[in-house]
Amino acid sequence: MRAHFDPELTDPNAFYRLLTATVVPRPIAWVSTTAADGTDNLAPHSFFTIASVVPPVVQFTSVGRKDSLRNVEETGEFTVNFAPEALFERINATATDFPRGTSEFDACGIEREPALRVRPPRVAGSPVALECVLHSTVRIGDSTVVFGRVVHAAVDEAVLVDGHPEMTLLRPLSRLGKNEWGTTGEIRDLARVPYRA
Repeated sequence: MRAHFDPELTDPNAFYRLLTATVVPRPIAWVSTTAADGTDNLAPHSFFTIASVVPPVVQFTSVGRKDSLRNVEETGEFTVNFAPEALFERINATATDFPRGTSEFDACGIEREPALRVRPPRVAGSPVALECVLHSTVRIGDSTVVFGRVVHAAVDEAVLVDGHPEMTLLRPLSRLGKNEWGTTGEIRDLARVPYRA
């Protein structure tokens, strides 16, 4: 037997909780931006994925009009910092609804390092940073999808094995339902099966 939920008849917050508990695990874009006045912002976004390979484009969704979105619209740049397990509590701290004009880097004691191609800084302790320029945005309901063309990737050599990022060294975090977070756990390796006529 199944329970049935009609989004037209269900409270939007309840349906949001249903979606975020079933579309799991979700990778986290730890997005750094810089406002027009020079204030650096840092916030996690768990609606995040790759949008295109050629050109390389990533996307994250701002539910509502958060500072990350406003800053990207103002400046056309952002940096996606990888969210590793070791920085779990600091990532969560940057999700606090600080007033506009507050830098999460400063409020949460997170060290910056300069980006190479864009103004928003990298998180010094994050093993991977994708520096992006705004490609486009799409407004859908109460949310805005932000597409960014990756213009530079900076990867800590300590997480590379034969030149490729190694999952057991990256230790990615993910978001699950409610206040739940996921860690890597067991990693299984299985190649795709090619079709042969």
